[in-house]
Amino acid sequence: MRDDSAVLVLGANGRLGQMLWRHWPEGGQLCGQSRRPVAGLSQFDPLVETAELKDAVSRAGVVICLSGITPAHAAATGDAMELNTDLALAAIDAAPADVRVFVASSAAVYGAADGPHLESDAGTPVSTYGHAKRAMEQAALAHGQGRVCVLRIGNVAGADAILGGWRAGFALDRLPEGGTPRRSYIGPQSWAHVMYALCNAETLPDILNIAAPGVVAMGDLLDAAGLAWTARAPQDEVIAEVALDTTALERLYSFETDECTAQGMVAQWKLGKT
Repeated sequence: MRDDSAVLVLGANGRLGQMLWRHWPEGGQLCGQSRRPVAGLSQFDPLVETAELKDAVSRAGVVICLSGITPAHAAATGDAMELNTDLALAAIDAAPADVRVFVASSAAVYGAADGPHLESDAGTPVSTYGHAKRAMEQAALAHGQGRVCVLRIGNVAGADAILGGWRAGFALDRLPEGGTPRRSYIGPQSWAHVMYALCNAETLPDILNIAAPGVVAMGDLLDAAGLAWTARAPQDEVIAEVALDTTALERLYSFETDECTAQGMVAQWKLGKT
């Protein structure tokens, strides 16, 4: 039986899915899927077990599709980046016509162009991953007939290569003008609260940038977390700043000041680790 308040998360075992579970404001509202056995999640492959996918989707009022192929996953498994499109379309096809579907894209679609990047920007991706996500966006929006919202997600603290990838001896590139690269970030609790707000919004644009307003320096994040790092001369060309315009998101979610600082984001990350 369908529960219009239920939110189905596909790919719920990934870092972003785990953060939703940890910080979701309303208990018992989330249900989730994983391709491998995880306690509390339904196990099936959405590209193979389509009947199970359709059954899971039919019981929810909203679908958040976090399933996708990252560069690390592709390197480890040999899965093709094109599966990002297949996974998104499978979720859309399985959903009834009145069910909203969110599909996870990435700030990688913007490439190295100067920001702040607006959702209306076509994007000039430079990586294979960015191209794959851009192709997924186009296919999902064309297929979704107005019921799909593409999430261009920035860096989520703890699911990133800085806090999430820190290890002893960690080094950051030093910019020619001083400091470390700056990126649009969002804390894990803010990520969950933003998605809760979007799930309850009456209307949504086709594409939304997901990040807190402003940018955060990578070094400031590690300093706030008390994690040691050293500065190094850049080994390759460094993109000094990747900033997402969050005007559209701020119409749907009001950020508190501490949600936009390195200290606030690290506090959220540490909260999730306790």
